[in-house]
Amino acid sequence: MLPCACWLQLILIMLSSVLWTLGENCPATCLCPDPHTVDCSGRGLTRLPDEIPLDVRRLLLADNWIPRIPSDFLVLYSDLVYLDLRNNSLSHIEPGTLSTSSRLVFLDLGSNNLTEIPKGTFGESRSLIKLRLGNNPYLSMVSEEAFLGLTSLRELELERNALSTLKVGALSQLPSLRVVRLEGNPWVCNCNFANLFAWLMENSHKLPNGVEGMECSLPMDGRRVSLAQLSKDSFRECQATLTLTDLLIIIFSGISVSVVAIMTSFFLASTVHCFQRWSKGTKGDEEESEE
Repeated sequence: MLPCACWLQLILIMLSSVLWTLGENCPATCLCPDPHTVDCSGRGLTRLPDEIPLDVRRLLLADNWIPRIPSDFLVLYSDLVYLDLRNNSLSHIEPGTLSTSSRLVFLDLGSNNLTEIPKGTFGESRSLIKLRLGNNPYLSMVSEEAFLGLTSLRELELERNALSTLKVGALSQLPSLRVVRLEGNPWVCNCNFANLFAWLMENSHKLPNGVEGMECSLPMDGRRVSLAQLSKDSFRECQATLTLTDLLIIIFSGISVSVVAIMTSFFLASTVHCFQRWSKGTKGDEEESEE
C-alpha cells in the first residue's frame, strides 16, 4: 500500500506543478487548456491580450471587440498554426501583418467589419489551408492579387459579404482550392460578372451548394435570379462590349494616328514649299544667264 501511496503523491505533485506552470504563463482572464493553446474567447477584450506565450500554437480570440492587429504582432509567434479572430471589430488588416506566419494553417476573420482585402494582406502564407472571410457586411472589394502565394489553400469562405463582382484571377491563382463559398453576396449579373460566371460554371463542384446556392440581380430591374437559371448565352452581348481598356487603346491609337498625320502633312508641305522656292531660284538663274 505504501508504494502505491507514494506513486499517487508523486503524480499529484507533478500534476499540480504542470497546472501551476500553465496558470503562470496564461494571460489574465484567458484559459489555457494545454501548454500550446490560449483561449480568450468571449472575454470582452478591446485589444490583444498581454503576455501570450511565445510557443502558442492555437490562439482563440473570437467574440471580442478587438479593432486591430498590430503589424508586428505575429513576428514573435512563429509556431502559431491556428488563429481565430471571428466576431471582432476588425476593419482592416495591415499589409505584411500575416506575412511572417509561415506555419499558419487556419485563419478565421469572419464576422468582422473588413471593407477590402488588398494585395499583400496575407503575404505568401504557403502553409495556410483554410481561410474564413465570410459575414463581413462591408467587404465590397477583393484585390485580384489578394490571395497570391497561398499555394496550399484548400478552403476559402467569402459568403454573405458585400461583393457585387470579383476578378477571376483571385480564384484561379489558387492551385489547391477545393471548396469556395460565395453565396449571399449582392452579385450583379452584368458584363463585369461574365468571367466569374464562366469560372463558377466550370468549377461548380467546388461550391458546397453548387450554382443553385448563388443568386445575382439583373441590371435592368434588379430582380434576383439563381445562377442555375442563367447560361453563357445570357452574357452573349458582353462579348461585343468594349472594356475601359479597349476604349483607352482606341482613343490613344486615334490620337497617335492624328499626330502622325499632322506631322506628315507638315513635312510634305514644308518639302513642297522648299521645292517651289528652289525651282523659282533655278529659273531666275537661268534667265540671268540668257541675258
